[in-house]
Amino acid sequence: MYRLIWLFALPLLLITCRPTPDDTPPPPPADPEWEVLFTINPTGINPLCAKLDIEANVAGKVNIEVVGQDGEASNIVHTFSEMAASQSVPVLGLYPDYENTVKVRFLDEENNELLQKELMMTTEALPEYHPNITVITTSPEKMEPGLTLISNRSNHSPNRPYMIDAFGKVRWILDYTDHPVLGNLYYDVGIERLQNGNFYFGDAANDAIYEIDAYGEIVNEWVLPNFGFHHNVQEKPDGNFLVTANHYSTYHQNGNQTKIDYIIEIDRQTGAVLMEWDLKESLDEWRTTLINVLNDDPMDWVHANAVIYDESDNTIIVSCQRQAVVKLDYDNNVVWVLAPHHGWGMNRKGDDLNDYLLTPLDASANPITAPDVLEGNVNHMDFEWNWYQHAPMIMPNGNLMLFDNGPRNFGGSPNYSRAVEYAIDEEAMTIRQVWQYGKERGLETYSFIVSDVDFLPKKNNVLFCPGYCNANNINIRGGRVIEVDYATKEVVFEVFFNLGVLDMQFHRAERLSIYP
Repeated sequence: MYRLIWLFALPLLLITCRPTPDDTPPPPPADPEWEVLFTINPTGINPLCAKLDIEANVAGKVNIEVVGQDGEASNIVHTFSEMAASQSVPVLGLYPDYENTVKVRFLDEENNELLQKELMMTTEALPEYHPNITVITTSPEKMEPGLTLISNRSNHSPNRPYMIDAFGKVRWILDYTDHPVLGNLYYDVGIERLQNGNFYFGDAANDAIYEIDAYGEIVNEWVLPNFGFHHNVQEKPDGNFLVTANHYSTYHQNGNQTKIDYIIEIDRQTGAVLMEWDLKESLDEWRTTLINVLNDDPMDWVHANAVIYDESDNTIIVSCQRQAVVKLDYDNNVVWVLAPHHGWGMNRKGDDLNDYLLTPLDASANPITAPDVLEGNVNHMDFEWNWYQHAPMIMPNGNLMLFDNGPRNFGGSPNYSRAVEYAIDEEAMTIRQVWQYGKERGLETYSFIVSDVDFLPKKNNVLFCPGYCNANNINIRGGRVIEVDYATKEVVFEVFFNLGVLDMQFHRAERLSIYP
């Protein structure tokens, strides 16, 4: 009996003692290793960038730090989200004509450092005809984070946008001088960032819209069918484009051809025109209150210089420099008209535009009824009309902000430009002036054309950007970017740009991160 038990137990013992595959210890992890190579200006368009190529034996994510010339506040640091062993990433924010120190780190998923390397990247000087940049005030801790993108217009063709940091130093620039497509780039209003992180602009030289990457390389293009680009293109939340356009076969009722009086919507996927707004249908093409060009052929009677989308009610707001700011629905019907009340008549639809004029309110929310104020001959102590405006934007609170250029008032007034915020009640058809800045600066910031304004929500600041100050005093001729605290109107950043006799510096300026 005992012998039988032993015979059965022996195989069992052997089975339980034999190692299994799961018990085999894993090989020790290899030490992280990598190869790092870089190419400065890989496209020949952006001399202040580099392409970094990484090959590693483990997966990781790349962290880049461009060491600044002005302390920690001038460092540009970015961590890419991709986890991979092989990666190509852009290095942005290099200084021109300088041996830049770039620190590259390879991180695991918990941001622990696996590898690090310090690279020296030597760049070329800025192109010829670059503006002179003078920093007047800078308080980096009070400023909206990011760099300032200048849609430069001061150099010779092609237009050449650039970014400056809080110390006025150029850290990014696009130069299409030798480019086969964009060698004559004329983007008019300028360049902005898409929701996907790339940049975009319209080009009047090719009547097209272009999407480019951080290196400046063309990613997509949309050629405008039967239309010409001018001034402004804006991406809608759904990705389609609103464009201020020229229609090549449109005519005033007096028989002369017209220009700069169409808005179109372009389908992002197909490039098809989804909607057309002929401003001769919605506004009064015979109104000559601000300018009389009825004998011109072609005739620039309205000069639509900007369009934005209002997603709260699926409408568009158009800045018509020579007439008004107007809100239109998708049937090209007028919702309201923001302008002095002088000289309005009928549109082609038979609408009396006087019925759509907004009534100004004083600080106590009472209607202002003085005829001279309504007509635009004098200012009210609580309210001023907009004149030859640019760059409307909808603020987070729903109010409308714009760059009010001047000159102002039919009765004559000192010249000044300002950023102004209006609260509009569409049911009551009233408008109240809420905030302004610039009037107190007088001729120093007076720009009768171009220019921009933006609200900066992270610091509750306003970016006030007169792009063409052309006063008699040569010391203030050029352009300025001025960042002011909304609550106190303290100037936290001011930069002055000029280039000899070329007084026009830029059309628009934006604050944004150099990496999306």
